[in-house]
Amino acid sequence: MAKAKLMDFDKALELYEPVLGFEVHVELNTETKMFSAAPNNFGAAPNTNLTPVCLGLPGSLPVVNEQAVRYSISLGLALGCSIAESSRFARKNYFYPDMAKNYQISQYDEPIAYEGEVEIELASGRVIHVPIERAHMEEDAGKLTHMGGSTGRIQGAEYSMVDYNRAGVPLVEIVTKPIVGTNEDAPEVGRQYVSIIRDMVIDLGISDAKMERGNLRCDANISLRPRGQEKLGTRTETKNVNSLRSVERAVRYEIQRQAYILSNGGSITQETRHWHEDTGETSAGRPKSDADDYRYFPEPDLLPVQPTAQLIEELRAQLPEAPTLRYRRLKGEWGFTDLEFQDIQNSGLLTEVSATVAAGASPQAARKWWTGEIARVANVQGVEATSLVSAENVAALAALVDAGTLTDKLARQVLEGVIAGEGTPQQVVDARGLAVVSDDGALIIAIDEALAAQPDVLEKIRDGKVQAAGAVIGAVMKAMRGQADAARVRELVLERAQA
Repeated sequence: MAKAKLMDFDKALELYEPVLGFEVHVELNTETKMFSAAPNNFGAAPNTNLTPVCLGLPGSLPVVNEQAVRYSISLGLALGCSIAESSRFARKNYFYPDMAKNYQISQYDEPIAYEGEVEIELASGRVIHVPIERAHMEEDAGKLTHMGGSTGRIQGAEYSMVDYNRAGVPLVEIVTKPIVGTNEDAPEVGRQYVSIIRDMVIDLGISDAKMERGNLRCDANISLRPRGQEKLGTRTETKNVNSLRSVERAVRYEIQRQAYILSNGGSITQETRHWHEDTGETSAGRPKSDADDYRYFPEPDLLPVQPTAQLIEELRAQLPEAPTLRYRRLKGEWGFTDLEFQDIQNSGLLTEVSATVAAGASPQAARKWWTGEIARVANVQGVEATSLVSAENVAALAALVDAGTLTDKLARQVLEGVIAGEGTPQQVVDARGLAVVSDDGALIIAIDEALAAQPDVLEKIRDGKVQAAGAVIGAVMKAMRGQADAARVRELVLERAQA
């Protein structure tokens, strides 16, 4: 893939105004699929969560999942949308092997929810109101794995394998209207918007929202228009971006790529594009289809969805606190500065920090572990931090540190064991023998051995050169394999010097 030429980001913004749009796909965590009784669970053997309905076999008929409808209404309400008195499913026809029946049941011109708004707050304190056009119900497609190539993509692959387990999983697609006026904040707006949607669906309890599993995916639409022009530019759609960091990077990259093309007299092709996490670049996919290409028509086997006013109000009464209000409340309760709280929001780990605090950890400890060591390991491994460890285990780790059972250094080794699947923090401590040595007798033996090897240290300490104790402390920590409390060792060394 030839490397695209990019314009400096600030220069691009001088010449062009970015216009954004996002399509966020949220898989619902119902027990069964959208239109069949097939199990809806992640990680099953390929092509086992299937029924004749999933495959579109002759004589099979879809039945709407009632729980999925309730979840969709709840999400629509949380997005500030109006709920349609009547909405209808449609057939979206296309020929691609990820749907065995060659069409997808979706909603087209009659979505379940429409006309909403989501408020996001940026690091600068700037508030952006993202207009929501619609949130509609549909079924997810299957998963293709391209084999034999060097990139894992269809280009250059020798053949593809299809797993229909995901085909038919309940999905809500949230579509924004064009978002204007973001300017230099455009990449952060993308990240923060998807982060709020993620927190929202987790708070509602309707989705696991694990981006690394594809439970929540974002298609980022970006176009540029010359400063002062009203007409929108030609957009590209970067498909299936599956991390918050990648959303931000993809928006920035497309602004720089498109600006270079336009400034040199070129034109933008309306197309889908693939995001490459390893290189931080996008590449061309296929020309973007218009709605007419899908030949939508009303699904003949399903009646319209007509929720009662009573059901809508019942679900409205169960809505959790709005994300931005929750952020402000937690910041005050936890006593964080603007910078500290923004650190958590930027990491996309607010839900995990909150769950860790709820499990018994202090807010500072929860923040330190999630945005520090866990985020570092996730970055090295190229995965989402949420996939590495549970909030309960992080709280248990913090408790062991607070109790003096572990130093921070030992705790990092324990965390390594937990991530490797060796058990809970306490199980890793026991198996690896990593607890801090709190027996003064054992510490004194090690101190005496260190002093015997360095007989002049005591005299130096007695002469007021307290820093000389560092050599003994270092020797003791090495002898104890880092499992001694350095502060306690220092106390004992100074006591020996005064004896």
